[in-house]
Amino acid sequence: MFPIEEFQKLRTPFYYYDTELLRQTLQQIRLCTEPHMHVHYAVKACANPKVLAIIAQEGFGADCVSGGEIQAALNAGFPAEKIVYAGVGKSDWEIELGLEAGIFAFNVESVPELEIINQLAILKNKKARVAFRINPNVGAHTHANITTGLAENKFGIDMQDMEDIIAMATELKGVEFVGLHFHIGSQILEMDDFAALSHRINEIQDRLDAAGIPTISNINVGGGLGIDYQQPDTNPIPDFKSYFETYRKHLKLRSGQQLHFELGRAIVAQCGTLIARVLYIKSNPIKNFCIVDAGMTDLIRPALYGSYHQIENLTAVDSKDYVTYDVVGPICESSDVFIKNYGMPRSQRGDLIAFRSAGAYGEIMASGYNCRTLPQGHTTEDFQ
Repeated sequence: MFPIEEFQKLRTPFYYYDTELLRQTLQQIRLCTEPHMHVHYAVKACANPKVLAIIAQEGFGADCVSGGEIQAALNAGFPAEKIVYAGVGKSDWEIELGLEAGIFAFNVESVPELEIINQLAILKNKKARVAFRINPNVGAHTHANITTGLAENKFGIDMQDMEDIIAMATELKGVEFVGLHFHIGSQILEMDDFAALSHRINEIQDRLDAAGIPTISNINVGGGLGIDYQQPDTNPIPDFKSYFETYRKHLKLRSGQQLHFELGRAIVAQCGTLIARVLYIKSNPIKNFCIVDAGMTDLIRPALYGSYHQIENLTAVDSKDYVTYDVVGPICESSDVFIKNYGMPRSQRGDLIAFRSAGAYGEIMASGYNCRTLPQGHTTEDFQ
């Protein structure tokens, strides 16, 4: 699975992307969707240029949350007409970039934002297509830090203000109202959460019908589908069939409506692995520490969320001699711990260590804290 001999020649830590698995994942999405269903890859999950280029080449759109992501998507070959742009704090230059590029839609999250987009569009003699991100007050069974659909979260427009902001948009000369946008969170594995969102959208559409508002052209349900961090080899591709079928079963689209998705983690997480090297094995009367050259600067999810990544010693993969370690990094922070009390083959200096399922929110969240060098990204093609 991993070109270990080639890995030995490289400076660690680095990210490795299995592009064959990435293409298989994208193919599975295509098999599960229909012409009226449009998938925009959430660039925030991983913006490695080689990964982005493959997703663009396969015909997918892009979901961006910054001007930098819009530019990265354009550079990778995503057509502007397939780019959507969300975020609670869009700056003027970012809005102007979207306007100049002619992106498909701005997912608007507040009245002040709508007013600024309108002003900037008029100054450029353009019309900005806007979809309103509605906070549906629907919870998701996931980590509190990645739940986004509750009234207490900072995202979206309150449902009670929905009709007023739609009416406002129809009076503005610089915008065109084209849809409604929703997103309830990330790493969601219970399909009932997506069913609940569907039912809430049905209620909202019925309410808009009753108010005499014409049928909305586009419904964007966001993303959020999770992956199996515990068994990356057993379940390398998420359950897209159940995910899309949930919306087919529960969401009542009107005639001609287009349905949009913003999947990120589900597309790239399993194809990415962080490769590190053992620096030292340190023991005391109560602990064995496996100290590697990757740290929270390279993969922050365990420190930030307490998240789990399967760890493999690639050098000693066939060993039956297991030891319980705290696997830790070199950063001067007590939180620089990947996992505690983890059983893996007895390790020694120089062994290659793989942190699996790291393609999403891994390389993209890396930092230069402690003046560390950012990890490089390599793909399957680099070793062919």
